[in-house]
Amino acid sequence: MSMTTSRKTANPELFPFDLVRPHIEKVEALIRDQVRAFDPGVEPYMEYICDTSGKRIRPALTVLTGGATGGLQDEHVNLGVILELIHMATLVHDDIIDGASSRRKVPTANAKWGNGMAVLLGDALFSHALKLSTDFENPDLSRAISLASREVCQGEILQTQRRFDLTLTKKDYFKMIEMKTGALFAAACQLSAIISKTPKTVSDAMFEYGMKLGTAYQIYDDVVDLIGSEDQIGKTLGTDLEKGKLTLPILNLLERANPKQKELLSKRIIEHKPLDLPILVGIAEYEGSMSDAIDTAANLVSDARNALKLLKASESNEALRNITFFVDQLLEGCR
Repeated sequence: MSMTTSRKTANPELFPFDLVRPHIEKVEALIRDQVRAFDPGVEPYMEYICDTSGKRIRPALTVLTGGATGGLQDEHVNLGVILELIHMATLVHDDIIDGASSRRKVPTANAKWGNGMAVLLGDALFSHALKLSTDFENPDLSRAISLASREVCQGEILQTQRRFDLTLTKKDYFKMIEMKTGALFAAACQLSAIISKTPKTVSDAMFEYGMKLGTAYQIYDDVVDLIGSEDQIGKTLGTDLEKGKLTLPILNLLERANPKQKELLSKRIIEHKPLDLPILVGIAEYEGSMSDAIDTAANLVSDARNALKLLKASESNEALRNITFFVDQLLEGCR
């Protein structure tokens, strides 16, 4: 791994933009409708948050899973809207916790209006999404969405609780990221399959696909926080170490470092001293630790791809496979 070479970029053709674009445009329109459901005094804040939020990966997964498990229905699109609103709420709260000042190259809600207002905006998004989930005819869907939301919040609580905690194990780390990121990916895929009335074996396989893909994507995000470019990624980077989050690359480094290196690294973590990239690169096992984290994520992506074997051949199934290859390319770009 060279710290001086330019990073490779993923091939956008592997992500099924054309296939999902019309449906994502519908998701966007429905999100706008939900913005207008808030009080006129609140609406401008919600509109701003919607304009600065992400790639709509979760709605894309609901749409593609619906197409791959029997045919897209309005309920698949509605599920995508609900999960995206929950995701947006978590981003607002994440930015407060991390003290992040920008996302998608614009000021975060907390940077623009302060932490107090941002907390309330995130809460409003959460509660509105859960209200929408009660519109499904199948009450099990609403319960599952509420459970996934709780998992996300618990994952964030555990991660915040374990900041600067050198007793954190890899098992602890995986539990946290499965909750905080994997849960919504898994819900998008599993609940879409349930909407399609697939056999439980298929909905379970889609849960596996979403969980493994989401967990791998979080590891990628953790790696990028260390070595990425803010101009390319579009959000404040370097916050994990600054805030004491022990991510997989750092856990690998602590595991591989010799006693003197480990003592130095541990001391800086405990004393909340800066842990910038030059310091980390000076530790002999840094590059190997990064590569190990990338390999772990790549194995999870492979497992996600294997979970699709129960699905019949279709354009949507192929698109779900292509998402895994897209994430593979993102990971390779970190090497």
